[in-house]
Amino acid sequence: MDNYSDLILESRKPLLDLAPTLKRTEDSAEGGCGVLGLAANVPIAGKHVLSASTQMHNRGNGKGGGIAMVGLDPAQVEVNAETLRSHYLLQIALLDPSAREEVERDFISPYFDIAHAYELPHLGDYHSVDGLDVRPPDVWRYFVRVKPDVLAAFGHDSGLSALKPRALEDEFVYQNSYKLNVKFYASLGEKRAFVLSHGRNLSVLKIVGYAEQVVAYYQLEEQSAHVWIAHQRYPTKGRVWHPGGAHPFIGLNEALVHNGDFSNYHAVSEYLRQRNIGQLFLTDTEVSVQLFDLWDRVYEYPLEITLEAMAPTTEHDFSMLPPEKQELYKAVQRTHIHGSPDGPWFFIVARSKADEDQFELLGITDTSMLRPQVFALFENRDQGIEYSGVQIGLIASERQAIHACLRSLSNEDERFKPLADKYWNARGG
Repeated sequence: MDNYSDLILESRKPLLDLAPTLKRTEDSAEGGCGVLGLAANVPIAGKHVLSASTQMHNRGNGKGGGIAMVGLDPAQVEVNAETLRSHYLLQIALLDPSAREEVERDFISPYFDIAHAYELPHLGDYHSVDGLDVRPPDVWRYFVRVKPDVLAAFGHDSGLSALKPRALEDEFVYQNSYKLNVKFYASLGEKRAFVLSHGRNLSVLKIVGYAEQVVAYYQLEEQSAHVWIAHQRYPTKGRVWHPGGAHPFIGLNEALVHNGDFSNYHAVSEYLRQRNIGQLFLTDTEVSVQLFDLWDRVYEYPLEITLEAMAPTTEHDFSMLPPEKQELYKAVQRTHIHGSPDGPWFFIVARSKADEDQFELLGITDTSMLRPQVFALFENRDQGIEYSGVQIGLIASERQAIHACLRSLSNEDERFKPLADKYWNARGG
C-alpha cells in the first residue's frame, strides 16, 4: 500500500484517551525467562514443543507461560484452507466465562461476519495437569471478516478510505481489539476478558503457569503448525496474576516472546504514545511488539530497517559496514534511537504472511548480546546421505531445549536426527 502511516496513527488518537495513565513502577529484580522457537517445512506437533519447553521449566516460576502457532492445519481448526488464509482468527480469553455474551454483543457480532466459532477444547479438570494451580481461561475462537458496510464507515470516519481494503481491514481489527481490551481487561475493576490473538493463521494461548501446561490443558499434543514459539515467564514487570501479563504478546499478524527487560521502558512507552499507541498490559514485552508492528506494518519498513531500529548496530560491527550501509543505518538511528529498547533483551517473533502463504521465525538480540541465545538448523544435508526432505530451524535460550525438541522428533520420525547440522549465536540485532 502507499504510505498512509500518519493517517493511521492519527486515527488512533481516540484510543490513546482510553489508555490508563502510565505510572512508574518500583524497580524489580532482574528476570531470566526461557524462550523457544521453531520453524519447519513440515507440520510439527505440539508434543515436541512440550518436551522442549519442559527443559526450560527452571527458567519460569509458574506466573506466566504461553505458546503461539503459525501455519495451522485447516482440518484441525475446523475450517477449509481458504478460510484459514483469508479470515482473521480472533481468539478471546474469558477470565469470566459469563462475559462472552457481552463481548460478542459489543465487539464481535455488530462488526464481523463470522465464518465459524467455537470454544477451544480443554481438559475438564485443570488439576489433572501436574502443578497447574490457576484455572486457565476459557477460550473462544472466531474466524471473522469485517462487514463491508462497517469497513466503509470506518474508512470514512477515520480518514483512511484511501487505504487498500486489506490494510484498512487490518487496522479495524487492531483498533477493535484495543477497545475490547480497554473495556474488559485494562479498565478499573475485575479483569474479565482480553484478546489473545487476532491475526490470520496465527493462534496464541497463555496462562498463569508454564508453557508445557498450555499444551497439556488445551490438548495441543497432536495439533500441528509450521511455526511454534513458547515462553516460560520469570516476570520482573507487568501483571502476573492474570494470563494477560504472560507472553506471547501480539501486534497483528505477529506474536513475540521476550527474555530480559528494558532499562528505558517508560521512554519507549512515551515514544509510542506520541504516535497514539497506548499501553494496556504494563509490561515491556507489550511495547516490544507494538514497536515491531509500528515499523513493520504501519511504516512499512523493510525487515532490515525494522531490525536496525529495534537493535541499532554499534561499535566494531558498525565500522565493518560498507559506507552506504553506514549512512542508511545512521539515518535509521537518528530517527528512532529514542524508541529503541535498551538493556538486556532477546526476542523471538513468529509472523504470518498469509497472502504470500509464508510463515516466519525471527530471533532478535540486543546489540551487546546480554541474554543467552542459540540458533540451530537441521537439514540433514551434511550427513553423506540422501536429503530427507525436512528442514527445521530452531531458536532457544539454551541448547538443551533444542536438543530435546530434535530428540522428540527423531524418536517419532526417522527423517529427523537428534542433533542439528549447524549451531550458532546471533550477533547483536
